[in-house]
Amino acid sequence: MPTHSVCCEWQRCPHGYNDGATDTSQVGLNWLWLISHAPSRAVEHSSKKYCPSFTSHKKSICTFEALTPELVENAIDGALKAKTSWENLPLDERAAVFLKAADLLATKYRAKINASVMHGQSKTLWQAEIDAAVETIDFWRFGAKFAKSLYQIQPTENDFGVWNRMEYRPLEGFVSAITPFNFLAIGANLPSTPVLMGNVALWKPAENSVHGAKIIYDVLTEAGLPEGVIQFLPGEGLPFAQTTLRSPDLAAVHFTGSTTVFDTLWNEVGKNLSNYKTYPRLVGETGGKNFHVVHETADVDHVINSTIRGAFEFQGQKCSATSRMYVPKSLWPRIREGITQKLPELKIGSPGEFDAFMGAVINRRAFDRVSGYIKRAKESPSCQVDGGAFDDSKGYFIEPTMITTTDPSYESMREEIFGPVLTVYVYEDDKFEETLELCDKTTAYALTGAVFARDRGVINYALNKLRHTAGNISCFLNFRSTGSIVGQQPFGGSRKSGTNDKSGSANCYMRFCSPRSIKENFLPLGDVSYPSMASE
Repeated sequence: MPTHSVCCEWQRCPHGYNDGATDTSQVGLNWLWLISHAPSRAVEHSSKKYCPSFTSHKKSICTFEALTPELVENAIDGALKAKTSWENLPLDERAAVFLKAADLLATKYRAKINASVMHGQSKTLWQAEIDAAVETIDFWRFGAKFAKSLYQIQPTENDFGVWNRMEYRPLEGFVSAITPFNFLAIGANLPSTPVLMGNVALWKPAENSVHGAKIIYDVLTEAGLPEGVIQFLPGEGLPFAQTTLRSPDLAAVHFTGSTTVFDTLWNEVGKNLSNYKTYPRLVGETGGKNFHVVHETADVDHVINSTIRGAFEFQGQKCSATSRMYVPKSLWPRIREGITQKLPELKIGSPGEFDAFMGAVINRRAFDRVSGYIKRAKESPSCQVDGGAFDDSKGYFIEPTMITTTDPSYESMREEIFGPVLTVYVYEDDKFEETLELCDKTTAYALTGAVFARDRGVINYALNKLRHTAGNISCFLNFRSTGSIVGQQPFGGSRKSGTNDKSGSANCYMRFCSPRSIKENFLPLGDVSYPSMASE
């Protein structure tokens, strides 16, 4: 079993989860406990909100309090009160909290957090493990390393009698961390990154991820995070955004979610600009329309398997999921046959069934949106649809779907769907250069992509042509568009995919500090005159 980076120095990671293994039993017991005790109370509440389970949409996993502007204002006050003592702690002591939290998540809370994400986000056991456990642990452990590495960036020259140094201060104010449903690791990382740098944060997790997010918050508390440093505020986005964006003390927004929402946040910051004590930093990772470009020299079996994983694992709800593919005509019959033969073998069901490849999409809105694309493709004369069944009688289940289109600008080639739908455009083998142009110009996004080829000249040409088409790109006998690992592939995109500040790297930590240049002089000034003023 290959290891996953270095998140667990003494453990195999991710766990193998072979049938009957202790790891599987522990997750299974936690799964059964969650099912039998749902809905639990994640946060004390006077006005109850429900976090539903989408594998069975008539059930809920937990309840929490409905957000009000008053709650958010109190949280801002609480965070600012905690700020001075937290930012005055040495970096090593702040990092110790997150390193301890990583140890707790790797051991005591591992099965619990995986079961929570399986139940709450309809992730399979493997998808839960590589997200909620492994990637969160990696973010916290590598985060300590990245933060410390900033202090190695120091002036290289000192005049005689002078000591120059850089201090990496936290921002002035609080950070608003707004996190998505689809990756609990992102939910943990968005408040943790600024907090490790000495900031305080208000954390609003997506309503669909509250149960797992509360476990993360509890782990940080048990690891020694002082009260008030992270304010945990699950609930609706509107009262949270309106209150935080109008606060004079807003220092930064750390966001992962839709492009539309990020555009709205950015516009609101602009409207309130004269009200802020400092210019807020905006760090965001948003949508994607991620591609696989296949060259005629590609390994066909590798393309088939990589594309199925990239497009359909976790129901296509990864921001990096493979959503469009360009295939040369000479390879298309074999690729189409390979994909269509494998699709019926992908089991769709409850994550409690450990042999399931896929679960349900996250909610009714997602189900209606994704099924709408499938319905329209079935009616379009330019499209052929393989798969494409859907059923919402119990959960929001959608079959993996492949649309083949003769129109490279068809809506499912351009628009983010965020579901298990792959659209394929077949090009003439001698039109590879034109196809790269199509790939670059078809959509507004630029998050991830992959080029499949075995010709080094082709790879180099494609990387240059697609220079601004993706913030993360793979090539050769390649990985799919998904699967970036903390410490190995810093993640982020540009254009309408975000600010490309590369989570999983030191660059992102720099965004949440305000460097101060310090010059310390050890020699007294004995005169006010300069050498040029000396008389002859």
